Amino acid sequence: MTDVTNTLKSLDARIDAIVDDLIMIRHDLHAHPELGYEEKRTSKVIQDFLRELGVEHKAGLAKGTGVFAHLEGKGTSAVGIRADIDALPIVEENTFDWKSQYAGCMHACGHDGHTTILLGVAKVLSQIAQEETLPNPVSFVFQPAEEGGGGGKQMVLDGCLNGSLLGPKVGMMFGLHGWPQLSLHHVATKSGPMLAADIGVSVTIRGIGGHAAFPQFCNDPILCASNVVTSLQQLVSRNTDPLDALVVSITMIHSGTAHNVIPEEVELVGTMRYLEKETGEMAKRRFHEIVNGVAAAHGCTASIDLRDGYPVTRNDPQAVETFFEIAKQTIPHERVLPFENPVMGGEDFSYYCQEVPSCFFALGLLPNGVKEIPALHQPTFDFNDDAIRTGVKMFCSLALKTTLA
Repeated sequence: MTDVTNTLKSLDARIDAIVDDLIMIRHDLHAHPELGYEEKRTSKVIQDFLRELGVEHKAGLAKGTGVFAHLEGKGTSAVGIRADIDALPIVEENTFDWKSQYAGCMHACGHDGHTTILLGVAKVLSQIAQEETLPNPVSFVFQPAEEGGGGGKQMVLDGCLNGSLLGPKVGMMFGLHGWPQLSLHHVATKSGPMLAADIGVSVTIRGIGGHAAFPQFCNDPILCASNVVTSLQQLVSRNTDPLDALVVSITMIHSGTAHNVIPEEVELVGTMRYLEKETGEMAKRRFHEIVNGVAAAHGCTASIDLRDGYPVTRNDPQAVETFFEIAKQTIPHERVLPFENPVMGGEDFSYYCQEVPSCFFALGLLPNGVKEIPALHQPTFDFNDDAIRTGVKMFCSLALKTTLA
């Protein structure tokens, strides 16, 4: 225990020595964003960095751009740490020097910061490993395609947790996400559901088109679709327990070719989000009943496609207890907070949660004295470089102090 305590005391100095380099890496990644499964340059940056450190790693995972690295340590199971590496198809509106150089693509969710933090952790822990045996083996998961591509699932399928690639199996997994609503240098998490599961929604409503001046000869799919959109909200207001959580959002409506033509069909696209399995099953069943019923009432037909997306990100109670215990030893205890309520966004860290005890936590980005900063997925978002130090220190502490069975 004394060796670990002394090692933890050295973290600040080690991180301070590299933080400026990490910020440069973060800016470079932000300037060169890549979409899911297309992160070739980002993957090369990661591989080159690990190769220079002499950290053993395997690349080409998860359809080509995932990277898995490992440092040896005592024990028969590893602490796993994950970062997502992909960007979003958003036109950046920032004007700083490191703004995106690729039109229509930007790091609007902070994955450039997540990747940089994990690289920093690899550097610090590799330095420690050259001086002493790490108390735990540590596995680093650089994962592509979090933004809808399910890269986490692919990394699991490729063996990143079961010990078939490098090192032993992962015994406990940790991940973080920069959080614009949480104060800088603070962290927060909760046991149980933290982020929602999602269901992709696609509906095609077919009617009878014709001249807009003669609606009596038509079965108007636009009128039908309008009623479908409003009627679906009864899933939330009348079919779900008020103390439960469900979101039903229709986000795209496509139809029509001319101002004086009632079209033949309308396409609706959207998402449903839930926290409990039973709620999701109810939502899918009632979705079919409502859409088909409304369509029939308008003399139309409906083709429905509901696709299960990411599962609920459900934190393991033991992993959360471990997180809180170590976090309060790593940063001032008043900066370690409960994540009060789940949020309805989705995260494919959920796939790791299904396999091993896992804890996903929020890393504060909001500067002191500032009421708000751009939110995730906004075209003016940028990861706060000042949070890198806290992220690296937290991950290093979790890797060094977690006790695995």
